[in-house]
Amino acid sequence: MEDQGAPLGPYRATKLWNEVTTSFRVGMPLRKHRQHLKKYSNCFTAEEAVDWLYDLLRNNSNFGPEVTRQQTVQLLRKFLKNHVIEDIKGRWGSEDLDDNNQLFRFPATSPLKTLPQRHTEIRRTSKEYFSKDKDSIFKLRNLARKTPKKHGLRFSQENTENINHEKIINEHKENSADKREISQEDVEEVWRYIIMTYLQSILGVPSIEDLINPDEVIPQYIMYNMSNTSKHGVVVLQDKSEDLPHWVLSAMKCLANWPRSNETNNPTYVGFERDVFRTIADYFLDLPEPLLTFKYYELFVNIMGLLQPHLERVAINALQLCCLLLPPPNRRKLQLLMRMISRMSQNVDMPKLHEEMGTRSLVIHTFSRCVLCCAEEVDLDELLASRLISFLMDHHQEILQVPTYLQIAVEQHLDYIRKGHFKNPGDEQVVPLPTYSYCKQISTQEFDKQKVSTSQAAIEELLENIIRSKNLPPKEKRKKLKQFQKEYPLIYQKRFPTTESEAALLDAKPTIKQPMLNLRNPKLHRLRY
Repeated sequence: MEDQGAPLGPYRATKLWNEVTTSFRVGMPLRKHRQHLKKYSNCFTAEEAVDWLYDLLRNNSNFGPEVTRQQTVQLLRKFLKNHVIEDIKGRWGSEDLDDNNQLFRFPATSPLKTLPQRHTEIRRTSKEYFSKDKDSIFKLRNLARKTPKKHGLRFSQENTENINHEKIINEHKENSADKREISQEDVEEVWRYIIMTYLQSILGVPSIEDLINPDEVIPQYIMYNMSNTSKHGVVVLQDKSEDLPHWVLSAMKCLANWPRSNETNNPTYVGFERDVFRTIADYFLDLPEPLLTFKYYELFVNIMGLLQPHLERVAINALQLCCLLLPPPNRRKLQLLMRMISRMSQNVDMPKLHEEMGTRSLVIHTFSRCVLCCAEEVDLDELLASRLISFLMDHHQEILQVPTYLQIAVEQHLDYIRKGHFKNPGDEQVVPLPTYSYCKQISTQEFDKQKVSTSQAAIEELLENIIRSKNLPPKEKRKKLKQFQKEYPLIYQKRFPTTESEAALLDAKPTIKQPMLNLRNPKLHRLRY
């Protein structure tokens, strides 16, 4: 399961659930156990299940190393509730499971969740929406055959910015008298069309309408989020009643700038920072819906399929576009929350906020469901949300900045429409799509080989840095080299094939130990008298 993941598309969370439960059922070791003077075969303890599933989740790119042991226990409880497992007496349906020696087994059949059929209705509705105006040139129904479906995609902004405007103008000088007026409705439709086109290309899905209804893409939100920002890129709200309350903002600034900030000028006390953190958490936990909203849940869950090392840039680009779809108050709250928890997790001076968890684990565990969750309970919600919020924390500056290439693409499309670049009314697609460049897709074996070679190159560079360092005393340098030789003997031998080559680089002669003198005492013979 480590190198595979549920394919992108509708109901990806359900597909991931089926994948995890199947992997657990197939891979979990079974053996005999004794309990209360009885022997039970083909079973496992809760502790063994936690160990195995914990390792599986941490090594899966859909969940990642941020998964905690407690989250694994919670997932096993959901397995018991959904009859993926049962106790040794055949009982299930509750969540009575702890990290202990209680015995469990697999039932005769492990039910997989069925995929709903709701997405077919969404596609039909969205197609009807785009068919209302037969003279519109912003139709999306044929994007599937015009956009690539591969995930090895790297967006090239230069391609969008380097379109030859002079060629366009020269080719259509004769038609300059036929320029059409652009209405506000035209502008809004172009924004919707452009962002959905980009998202479909980046995600590589056959139809973006499987993940999001075009009616749910509000152009006014996108335009506002693009144009109303502070110098730090944070959305500025015109209606202050939609903003965070002043006391929440003050509390967030306090923790984000701890210990330098004391905006309230109130004396602190032991546990003050914990109370401030709890105040912020209570506010976000009481919000009526998550910051990424319920309607975009499927879209963000699909982007999580791109949270892999070789697709990191693609995931950042996709999240950057999706976060533009949010209502401006949600985007502003998300920006401020990510800035705060990112600074907190990196602040070495931050006091301990929890007895058992570190700051990073605590903020992820606390705010994950405030950022992403489904309107209907999904068993993998907490794990998926934790994975996403971890990625957002690490890349929030790039993800939540305004993409300038999007504005350029919209202006170019509007220019096409203004100059009348379409053959007949009702043409489906005449305005050029944004240009992309693609990475060459490679096999899993080749990727692993490249990963190893890249790691080896980094280790070799580390060795060279130790050798060239002028700040290390000779004694310390020898100590580090000896440690390096112990950890990476092959790389060290490649760099120093002989003792003489090592000595020459260290400006020292090889030490040759002289044979020890024979200091054994001669035999003493007793004198006879």
